[in-house]
Amino acid sequence: MWLDRLIICYQAVEDQLKICGHKRDADVFELFLSQKELTEVIDLSRFKKLKYLWLHHNKLHGITFLTRNYCLTELYLNNNAIFEIEGLHYLPSLHILLLHHNELTNIDSTVKELKGMLNLKTLSLYQNPLCQYNLYRLYIIYHLPAVELLDRNQVTEKERRSMITIFNHKKAHIVQSIAFQGKVDASWDPRSPFKQKPAQRVPPDFAFANNVDKTVFDDPEDAVFVRSMKRSAMAITSLNWDTVPTREEKYLEEKGTEPAQMLTITLR
Repeated sequence: MWLDRLIICYQAVEDQLKICGHKRDADVFELFLSQKELTEVIDLSRFKKLKYLWLHHNKLHGITFLTRNYCLTELYLNNNAIFEIEGLHYLPSLHILLLHHNELTNIDSTVKELKGMLNLKTLSLYQNPLCQYNLYRLYIIYHLPAVELLDRNQVTEKERRSMITIFNHKKAHIVQSIAFQGKVDASWDPRSPFKQKPAQRVPPDFAFANNVDKTVFDDPEDAVFVRSMKRSAMAITSLNWDTVPTREEKYLEEKGTEPAQMLTITLR
């Protein structure tokens, strides 16, 4: 029975070679094998330069027949009964991969098989059981950052920011730190308990306004604190306008003739 299925596939391949007029395997760049009722596919490693392969609308359950077709750039496997894609990681040049309308259930194993495909730009997985995963789309975008078109929809920058926030808390916090010019503590880890920083105290051997002080600090933050305490004092003086009578008050003589007061603010 299994042999009969392979013979059917072999005949389908030979028919395509005749239609295209190919006499040598090295001349084959594409194979159109869709809608052939195929349940098994013969080893296609003989076609070393194969770049385009159509196998959609068949009855395939797996794709183990693709192991040495390193030049393959477009692979159409949609509308089959595929439940695992083991073997796809052997196709580093793959640019387009259509897998919608299949029986893929394990999102982790699927992502693991596709992770090494740095050239994969177009991917379709809709109408598979794994799409029921709550954060399916963001999960795929996070683990396959090279993908630009997922399930016929362009991957947006908003989605990329969202997937970082959800799946990579540390990276999200670093991005936030950069966005706010380093004012956010990028060392924060959401899984660790909150730790309050100890209060800063001036070292006992510290002398105010001693510009030649050479104290060595164990903690760099103590040095920063001491330096801030050594800054010169700055005084800002301004007139207290509440003590200056208005023209009407002068006319009515409601305020005395005391001189206006000055306000002084000292900053370090």
